[in-house]
Parts: sequence; structure tokens; C-alpha cells
Amino acid sequence: MRLFLFLCLLFASCNSKEDKEKYNRALYRAVNNKDTAVLDIHINNKRFYGRYEISHYGTGKDSGDVRGDLRGDTLRGDYHYISFGGAWKRVPLALLKKDNKLYLGKGVIGTYFNLPCYVPEVPIDYKNPEFLFERIEKE
Repeated sequence: MRLFLFLCLLFASCNSKEDKEKYNRALYRAVNNKDTAVLDIHINNKRFYGRYEISHYGTGKDSGDVRGDLRGDTLRGDYHYISFGGAWKRVPLALLKKDNKLYLGKGVIGTYFNLPCYVPEVPIDYKNPEFLFERIEKE
């Protein structure tokens, strides 16, 4: 009987994640000189997740997953990717949503519990983004 109860609780907890169908899909593209970035995210009023790919002209691409939280007009999370050199990396990610565009923020990166994050004492700069994402329709 204990095993049955344990399995029922385990099953219920595994299925208690947010319903992914409540997320809206958005596809964004940004160009910086000859580099191109594509951001394919699923977003609701609290969280986001998706894929992010940066094509570096002539050298390769970074490709991986993004995930994080939505706070007001800011998406904050991380980008876990494999670089064009072949190594896995994780970096913090901050995007400002303004005028139907996403501005990639820059900040000072520190670590917290061995995870990279932006240092809270230094504001994130959105004024001259490396990438300014514009929403596009499906390709």
C-alpha cells in the first residue's frame, strides 16, 4: 500500500508542471553586421523557454536552449549552448521587450552557486544591443 501511495504521489508531482499549451510561440530574428541570430521562444505571462541560435559569419554558430522568467517587460534567464568551437557554455540572458522588439542586454557577469548571472549591483544596459530582435512570421 505504501508503494502504491508513493507511486501515485510521484506520478502526480511529475505531471504538475505548467501546461505548455498555455504558452504562445514567438519567432524573432536579429542581424548585426553579417551575424544573424534567431530566437524561437514559447512565452506566457510568467516564463519563457525555447531555442536560440547565433550564426557568426565565416566562423560557425552557437546553438542551444533559453529559459527564464518574465518580469514586467523584461525576460531574464539563461542561454545554455554549444559553441562553434564544440564546448558547452551557459551565460545569463536579459531581453527588454519594447515596441514589439526584443533588445539584448549587456551586463557584468558573476557567479551564484556556480551558475553565471548578472551582478545585481550593476544595471543591465539595453541602449546599444548586440542584437535587436524583430518578430517574424514562421519561415
